[in-house]
Amino acid sequence: MALRPDGVRGVARDAVHHPLFARYYARVSVAAETRLGMAGVRDRLLAGLSGRVLEIGAGNGLNFRHYPGTVAEVVAIEPERGLRKLAVEAAVRAGMPVDVVPGAAEALPVKSEAFDAVVLSLVLCSVRDVPRALGEARRVLRPGGQVRFFEHGRGGGRAMCLTQRTLDRTVWPPLNGGCHLSRDPVAALRESGFELGPYRRVRMPEKGPTLPTSYCALGTAWRPHE
Repeated sequence: MALRPDGVRGVARDAVHHPLFARYYARVSVAAETRLGMAGVRDRLLAGLSGRVLEIGAGNGLNFRHYPGTVAEVVAIEPERGLRKLAVEAAVRAGMPVDVVPGAAEALPVKSEAFDAVVLSLVLCSVRDVPRALGEARRVLRPGGQVRFFEHGRGGGRAMCLTQRTLDRTVWPPLNGGCHLSRDPVAALRESGFELGPYRRVRMPEKGPTLPTSYCALGTAWRPHE
């Protein structure tokens, strides 16, 4: 595993601590695999990846079984202790080498230019500093390496955007593990120096009520050759 020379020393083992939300998320995310079609989204997100992959904010490890056999190794960063424990259990069943490591997106405990791809899956909504986290993602990617992303964010008409901003300023982040509804992940990737590849807007769930969390983007970006 391509850790920095000091390994994970100096990185808070519990950079995020949301035990109640972690338990809730673990239940809801498992149900969403079939009920909301998330298993298919994960397949599309990860299809065609190869080499060494860094997954930032791995949660309870539901992506692990969807990585293709062309991936040689996954290093999965998860800051929340309860979710990290579940991710370790998922890694054992993954069928490929998966190392689950504590750490924060804003200070990744891995060497620069050590990975062929970075996976961002429903994580940019909750990081404390999006530009810093994406700067770290760019640092650890080799030149030409790719980012695969599936993120929710700002969307809908004026009324929905107002609702998202209002919830972000009030009850939503404290109740949902620091999640924010009105961020723009595609714009954030572009502003952080990534070259955007093909991506598409996805509504989750595809059928049923439209929620403040429904507006998602699924796609690819690259670290430019410099």
